[in-house]
Amino acid sequence: MSPRSPSVNEELRRRSRERLLQAAVELVDEHGFEATTLGAIADRAGSARGLVSYYFPGKRQLVQSAVHRLMHRTLEEALEHEPHSEDGRERLARAIDAILGLAHDRPVLMRQHMAGLLQGEGFVQCPEQRRLAELLGDTVARYGSHHVEVDYPMLRAMLMGAVYAALVPGVPMPIPALRAELFERYGLDRELGLPPESAPSAERQDLSRFFATEDRTGPGSGPESEPGSEPG
Repeated sequence: MSPRSPSVNEELRRRSRERLLQAAVELVDEHGFEATTLGAIADRAGSARGLVSYYFPGKRQLVQSAVHRLMHRTLEEALEHEPHSEDGRERLARAIDAILGLAHDRPVLMRQHMAGLLQGEGFVQCPEQRRLAELLGDTVARYGSHHVEVDYPMLRAMLMGAVYAALVPGVPMPIPALRAELFERYGLDRELGLPPESAPSAERQDLSRFFATEDRTGPGSGPESEPGSEPG
């Protein structure tokens, strides 16, 4: 059998990585970080276990990249939600609601994510994290900031603090109260945005739309070979 073309190999690598990201989010959301193994992630993704270490140096880096993917795609979806708006205040309100919505819908996953950020490696510099930063930076700029390099980190800190406050075991702050506080800080009307409870339950639970994976039910849906290798 002739070797695969570089473009085919690149597409296979992209799909493999996407499936691993989705599997990581699903399993940590279901079972927590400690109970989720790299082997279980590979099995859920339908990938060879060696692929995990090919793409990610470890479980924490994989999970953080996966959560950043979920965050940036959730934010992206909220910003483009119909009716589409270029109004900076509306877009900032949607951004706040999108992040608070993740704390509302996926408390286990987001609690594990916040705990991971306090580990030694902190933020993982990955494509998912950079895209999230770009979206939030653009939101701040559209809101009217003349110093995005200062105002974006502040928004990020405020959102992280709100998520943390919503998820502290035993003493969680109500998300509506956190939303009201953030809206007041940024001078946003409460009618703006997309409150976390406004999305249909089925839509909130469906993760597949955030990960560009192909159908794995057809021929060849078993574990993949290493990237760039010929099929056996």
